[in-house]
Amino acid sequence: MKSITTSKSGLDLIMKKYRTTVGLEIHAELKTRSKMFCACVNDAHETRPNHNICPVCMGHPGTLPVINKAAVRHVLRVGAAVGGALEFNFTEFDRKNYFYPDIPKGYQLSQYKYPLVVGGSVCGVPLTRIHLEEDTAASGHDEGNYSLVDFNRAGVPLMELVTEPLITTPEQASAFGKELQLLLRYLGVSDANMEKGEMRVEANISVAEDLGTDERGYPKVFGTKVEVKNLNSFKAVERAIAYEVERHTGLIERGEKIIQETRGWDEVGQKTFSQRKKENSHDYRYFPDPDLPKLVLKEVPGFAIDDIMSSLPELPQAKRNRLKTEYGIKDADIEVLVSEPVLAQFFEHVALVLEDKKDMIALAANYILSDFMSHIKKSDLPLDEAIARLAFSAKDFAGLIRMVATNVVSSRGAKDILVIMVSLGGNPETIATEKGLKQVSDTGSMEKIAKEVIESHPNVVAEYKAGKEASLQFLVGQGMKVSKGSANPGVLRDTIKKIIG
Repeated sequence: MKSITTSKSGLDLIMKKYRTTVGLEIHAELKTRSKMFCACVNDAHETRPNHNICPVCMGHPGTLPVINKAAVRHVLRVGAAVGGALEFNFTEFDRKNYFYPDIPKGYQLSQYKYPLVVGGSVCGVPLTRIHLEEDTAASGHDEGNYSLVDFNRAGVPLMELVTEPLITTPEQASAFGKELQLLLRYLGVSDANMEKGEMRVEANISVAEDLGTDERGYPKVFGTKVEVKNLNSFKAVERAIAYEVERHTGLIERGEKIIQETRGWDEVGQKTFSQRKKENSHDYRYFPDPDLPKLVLKEVPGFAIDDIMSSLPELPQAKRNRLKTEYGIKDADIEVLVSEPVLAQFFEHVALVLEDKKDMIALAANYILSDFMSHIKKSDLPLDEAIARLAFSAKDFAGLIRMVATNVVSSRGAKDILVIMVSLGGNPETIATEKGLKQVSDTGSMEKIAKEVIESHPNVVAEYKAGKEASLQFLVGQGMKVSKGSANPGVLRDTIKKIIG
């Protein structure tokens, strides 16, 4: 791409003249036992090529598809979670006609005019629709001068979510994708791992002169739309959008035409490249599939709105709000806990034992998200499995936090106790006693340690008396060494000050 030739300040002024509009199309493979329209196993981890296939998903003549009930329910639950309008009165599947080696039938079963969900929002970004379709096969192009097609993925249930073109920055697009991924995992409808292709993002990007917005908040003028397909990481989403915005702006500034097309993302070169002319909806010649029945979901048992709503778990934003209200912990800690539900469950079990002592609960969150997680990661096990294998309970962990909060053990001592708890299990009180890790706070012991330190460092004592406050901290540190970390640093500090006078 030929960059805009100007200074950084000049580039900033140029960019401010224009408005970026981004709409996202996100596909997520759904977790069901079978494929969308046949009984073949839906197994994203199958490594044997063309193993989970049958005449239906291979598009053999004379075969008839059957709608996967669980997949329909999954999409309705997503729609309910984002506040969309669920189509209970009428919906249908259409044939999206195009020829490509990964489409065995010569068309894809999708939804066009009557999607399952209309509207809703995620991260404040309005949604256009959410619909259901079948996935394509997987093509491999690294075997030489030919391509190979694996049809295991053909026919897997695929949810497509389309946003309104109201995203304005690469960072906003990435944040949207991350929140949607989290939501899908909370609902249990998809693992949504981008690196495995279970969630795929396509960005529709346009740049035009900024002439303000209309009464709905939409740009008054849209630029020529370019689609960048199959972005497989959130970082790639950000970089591809940023690249396209600068490319479009440069073309406009030079008076050149932007071509409506589909582009790919080159991860190595960190740039997009042209793939093909962008199709319009009429190019696909959509028409209702004659082999599938029309759906009137209000007449299907178990598909009433109350059934769908009652199946929803606590959703990420609701959990954020509750953790903030109930425990008053830091926003950064809340984000980690919300992103790791198993860890959040462990934290809440600890918090329950600590009752309403918010200072101790905040301390527990700090230990869980730092030292505890550091030890868990060393196990190389999935987080849920590592926590399930712990040889101590949430009550034991809460006991350790109480010991720190009440100065029974120092922070250093608590870290040493936690290492033993994670590796061997055990009660923190017992470990502290056996390993001599309890803090010493009695007057006699503190005075003995303080006098030894004062006598050993007369020059430092003189500096402190002369007004050098840092010298006192040095003496406390020496006292901690003498006690091998068992002294209560606060009591030791006060004792040294008292003796020096």
